[in-house]
Parts: sequence; structure tokens; C-alpha cells
Amino acid sequence: MTTLARPRTPATSAVPGGLIQERPMRYPDASSPQVMTRRGWWLVVLNFLIPGSAQAVAGNRRLGRIGLGATLALWVLVLLAVVGMVLWRPLILSIATNPLALLAIEVVVVLYGILWIVLALDTIRLVRLVKVRPAPRVGIAMLSIALLVVAGGGAAYVARLTDITRNTLGSIFSASGPPVAPSDGYYNILLLGADSGTGRDSMRFDSISVVSVNADTGRVIITGIPRDLEGFPFVKGSPMAKLYPDVHTGHASATCGWSGAINQLNTELDVCRDGAKIYPDAKAQGSTPGVEATKDAAEGLLGIDIPYYAFIDMAGFAALVDALGGVDITVTERLPEGGGPSYEGQPVNDWAIGWIEPGAQHMNGDTAQWYARSRKTTSDWDRMKRQRQLQEAILKQFTPANVLSRFQEVASAGQHLVKTDIPSSMLGYLTDLAIKSKSEAITTIELTPANQVDQTTPDIAYVHELIHSKLHPPTPTATPKG
Repeated sequence: MTTLARPRTPATSAVPGGLIQERPMRYPDASSPQVMTRRGWWLVVLNFLIPGSAQAVAGNRRLGRIGLGATLALWVLVLLAVVGMVLWRPLILSIATNPLALLAIEVVVVLYGILWIVLALDTIRLVRLVKVRPAPRVGIAMLSIALLVVAGGGAAYVARLTDITRNTLGSIFSASGPPVAPSDGYYNILLLGADSGTGRDSMRFDSISVVSVNADTGRVIITGIPRDLEGFPFVKGSPMAKLYPDVHTGHASATCGWSGAINQLNTELDVCRDGAKIYPDAKAQGSTPGVEATKDAAEGLLGIDIPYYAFIDMAGFAALVDALGGVDITVTERLPEGGGPSYEGQPVNDWAIGWIEPGAQHMNGDTAQWYARSRKTTSDWDRMKRQRQLQEAILKQFTPANVLSRFQEVASAGQHLVKTDIPSSMLGYLTDLAIKSKSEAITTIELTPANQVDQTTPDIAYVHELIHSKLHPPTPTATPKG
């Protein structure tokens, strides 16, 4: 019986020319330096632009699928983040400011960076440099190394920035708790500046203001409270209102030496009263008795709810200004730098360590700090105006481009500059409001004699009305025609 033989399919090695023509990237003509050179350039560039593609067309397909899958997943996440910033910005910002989410992002970036490096090294193997023409061989090798450094270095840089962000947010916004709803349309934050810089002997709340941010528009109103203001009430129901049911009168003594001024509350609670008993929950909430008493005083004085505070140490203020690259300030009068006279009537030139001259200036941190502190030749009201001027100048410097280009310096300065009880759960929403506020002008209110506010016996009803009129200005009505 005769058996017909089946036509035999030629082995791969039997028809190399056909495979070379059909799949030249995987089965190149290794005898042609021109073909290998052209293939080498393509593989290196393809792997950089689409990690995993070089392996998919010329190497280990399984490794290629892993690389392409990871790359596609990363692209999808980036696309969702971009679309989310347009459609769901508060949600994306909440994720971007959440420590656990940042840790996850950091891990993903590191793993992807490692995968990219592995793919780049494998691509160099696939190129088979010994088959490439001598001159381009050096170019392909140098390009491969350069792109490897860019890929690995870029991933390391992003991971580093993510780690800095996570650590900075964790150190500043350590308080936990659910976000609070806006009060009468505003988020109100007590901003305290403690002047403990060089030449000072203690930590005092020398700058006291309340930042009110409109919950819808991001509009910012800053109310300045003079540090020596007296005769203020505490908000009803607060621990200090039980001690001072009418207004704060102070309790001068030889031991304490403090008066009824609002900036003396920190001393009163820390030195002359058992602040921990008066405000037993302050420490657990990321605050202090002195801060809580000042917050209750500001609420009673202004007639608004103030759930949070932010504490800025002037000793680290200069570092923040330097980290931002300085600030632009127009100085209206000559101001001395220095702690002040050591005896009554000492000439200014004997104690001034320098002068801030009038005119437009680009100030570094040290000059800006003295600009905010100097008051020996001017009044406290002038000093308050300068502090508000500096606050606005610093806010203008917080542009995305400036912060990103100086991110590590800004984060490092902020980590040692600010303490707050704002919970991390509020960061995304407040960041969104900060972005909105860039298009809004900042309104300032100074509770000074210029606004008919007496510093020893302020008219509290008038102050409440003043604040309300600024926070809720009347809506303009259209004038009827004819």
C-alpha cells in the first residue's frame, strides 16, 4: 500500500529570507550593517517613547506585554487625572494631598521606573551593537545611555517630589478629623505670627489676623487684629467666657506682668493659668491652650466662627521668602533694622543694624522679616499694613511655576514654618479654593482707629457689622431706565 507524503512546511531556518522580509525587526538581516543600524535606532527610540514596544516587536513578548500593559495603565491614570482636574478638581486634589494616596503614587512611580530601566537595558541587548556600523554604534550607545538616565532619573525625581510632599503635608497637617462645613458661606482661619526671630526674648503672637475664604468663589478677606487690642469679649460658651463673662480685662501681676491685650493670652494660659485644665482637648486637636483662647477671643470680637488656626513662626519666615526667590515690595518710608534702643532716647543710628530704603525693592528673606517687624520709628498700625502687604506679596509668589521650580526649598521651609489644626481631609477642598482665589482681589480690614475701632474699648456691635458688611457686601441692583 502506497502512502502519499504530505507537503512539508519549510523550517524557519530553511527560509530566512521570507521571515526577514515579513518581520525585519524580530528577524533582521544580521549580515547587513545598514539594516542593523536602522533597526538599532528604531528600537532605542521606540522603547523610550513606548516602554515595552521594543520587546513586543523584537524580543521577549511576555516582557513586552508587561511593559506595554504598565505603560498603558500609567497613560490612562494620567489622562484620568487631567480630565479630573477639569471636571472633578476637588476630588483629584483630595487624592493628590492624601498621604496614603501619595505613598501609593510614590510606589507606582518607583516600580515603573525600575521596569523602564530593565526594558532599556534589554533593548540595548536587542540592538546587538556589534552588528551595527562602527560610527553609529557609538551614537546608539550614547543615546541609549542618555535615555536610560532620563527615564531612571525622571522617575527618581518624581518619586522624590512625591515623598517630600507626603512628608511635608504629614508634618504640617497632622490633625485628623472630618471636614467642617463653611460658616455663613466662609471658611475662617486664625492666622498667628509668632515673632521669635533674632533679637527677641520670647514667643509672642505679634501678628494676629483672620483669613476668610469664600466657599464658592475663593474670594479672600483678611481681617487684621491689633496685637495690643483690649476690651474684647470671648465667644459665648467658651472656657474663657466663664472667666470673663463680659470682656477680657487681664490680670496684671508682678509674676506675669501681662495686661488685657489680645496678644498676651498665650502668656496668660501658659504661665499664669493652668491652660491644660481650661482647654483639656487642645493638645489632642493639634493646638495649644493659648491658641484656643486667642481663637475664642477672635470669634467673640468679629462675630464669626473660626474652626481652624495656622501658626507661622517668624524665625522661619525668612527661609520661606528665600525659598520663593524673594518678594517685590514698594517701600514708602525709611525703616530701621534692629531690635530697638537699649535705653530711653538712644539714637536710632546707635542701635539700627541696617536700613530699608524707600522705593521698589526685591527683598530677600532677612530684609522681608525686618520689614514686617520694624516698628520703632513707625506705629503698630503701619506695621500691620506692612505685614498685610507682605502676605499679599508672598501669595503672588505662590504660582505653580515658581513653586514647582523651587519645590524642595519651599517644602523644607514650610515644614519648619507652619503649624495648624486644619485636618488633612480639608486639603483638597482648600487647595481648590486657593486656585480659585488667584483670580480674585484680596480684601483687607484693619481694626484700627482709621476704621473707627478704639483699641481699649472697641464697639463690638460696630465691629460685627463692619465684618459682616465686608463678608457679605450688598448686591448691586440695576438702575431702572427712564
